[in-house]
Amino acid sequence: MFKRILVANRGEIALRIIRCCREMEIETVAVYSTEDRSALHVKLATYAVCIGPAKAADSYLNMKNILAAAMKYQCDAVHPGFGFLSENSEFARLCEECGICFIGPSAAVMEQMGNKEAARRLMQRSGVPVVPGSDGRVESAEHAAQIAEKIGYPVLVKASAGGGGRGIRKAYDVTELASAFSSAQAEAISCFGNGEMYLEKLIVNPRHIEFQILGDSQGNIIHLGERDCSIQRKNQKLIEEAPSKALTPALREQMGAAAVAAARAAGYTSAGTVEFVMDKDGGFYFIEMNTRIQVEHPVTEMITGVDLIREQIRIAAGLPLLIRQEDVQIRGHAIECRINAEDPAHGFRPSPGTVQFLHLPGGCGVRVDTALYTGYKTSPFYDSMMAKVIVHAPSRLEAIRRMRRALEEMVIDGVQTNADFAHLILYHPDFIKGTYDTSFIERNLESLLQLDQESERWSADPQA
Repeated sequence: MFKRILVANRGEIALRIIRCCREMEIETVAVYSTEDRSALHVKLATYAVCIGPAKAADSYLNMKNILAAAMKYQCDAVHPGFGFLSENSEFARLCEECGICFIGPSAAVMEQMGNKEAARRLMQRSGVPVVPGSDGRVESAEHAAQIAEKIGYPVLVKASAGGGGRGIRKAYDVTELASAFSSAQAEAISCFGNGEMYLEKLIVNPRHIEFQILGDSQGNIIHLGERDCSIQRKNQKLIEEAPSKALTPALREQMGAAAVAAARAAGYTSAGTVEFVMDKDGGFYFIEMNTRIQVEHPVTEMITGVDLIREQIRIAAGLPLLIRQEDVQIRGHAIECRINAEDPAHGFRPSPGTVQFLHLPGGCGVRVDTALYTGYKTSPFYDSMMAKVIVHAPSRLEAIRRMRRALEEMVIDGVQTNADFAHLILYHPDFIKGTYDTSFIERNLESLLQLDQESERWSADPQA
């Protein structure tokens, strides 16, 4: 087992990894920017080192400085968390060259699955269903128009690299395609430094279903069930739950087998996620594979009892999985709400500020993953997510009620958040019935925002 791991990340995921390492009696090295010198992950790690100024490009994306810190502190391994360098094959390869274990798949596997167009071809060869689309990269808007004419509109223009909903645009006809292609490509270049694009048929209003997989270096690959991530705004997930109300036992088994086949075709090791879109008839299609731990991984941990970070570390150390597919048991229901520093009433614009007072919810079946504390200053330099509230209960309805209660208890004064907006979603009939899809927020945004504003007015003046 590793003696010392450098955590190449910040915020709640850095804390999550540091806490797991502490329980495994592994020392940790936190890295931080000048903006994060007072962050909790800096305080809780065994050692901490500053790797640059506030901008992510100069700190959390600075491979040279991160590796220099890892070598100075004689780290056996690097855990990248999610975001930043977690799916950067060059960083994984540099770790290997420096004799430091990268906790994740190999650079070769990451390159293969990180390029969505290449991953798509691999899935086709392996018999995993994929969405109809381009056979290779799309060179220009004109080339995209030719392909769209063959597969039919609407279409989805997607970046070959990256993830997190970036570099994706919809086009419902040829008049929208040119601007969709140029804006998606510009965002891809800005976010990932890679402008390669491809085209897919747009499955209108699907469910977004992803399967958690684990694979070890001995060739054992299992899945831990699905997560329904269909409550999204502009391809950014807001609420995730497991198991999905949309899946029958037979469909769950079929999709799980496809996810394992996808991982096996890639020669995958570590924790990963195979993502599908599912149409209204139960047809499902591979869209991508995330070669890292996901933001929403606690949902799976709550229903399976499997510590995914611990499994990542064990797999990276060369140890075999302790559980087989037949050992996996799904117990109860879990829901996660992402709490972002943003203002829903003003286009969800980022809302950086200082946390004046903080009270986190607790009680039976409630978990909060966060790096917040009273006096913490949220930064405009990084992602706006401040916390994840996760609940677990014996049934879906009980989980919904528990999440409502948890959000009602949470107080984050000094920073505008989307917590009230998420709370309103939990009362919507379509969410309660589980009949929602990825268009839910788009269709209901105006009414939800109106209710959110009325709720704020009532809270400010209960006599009004």
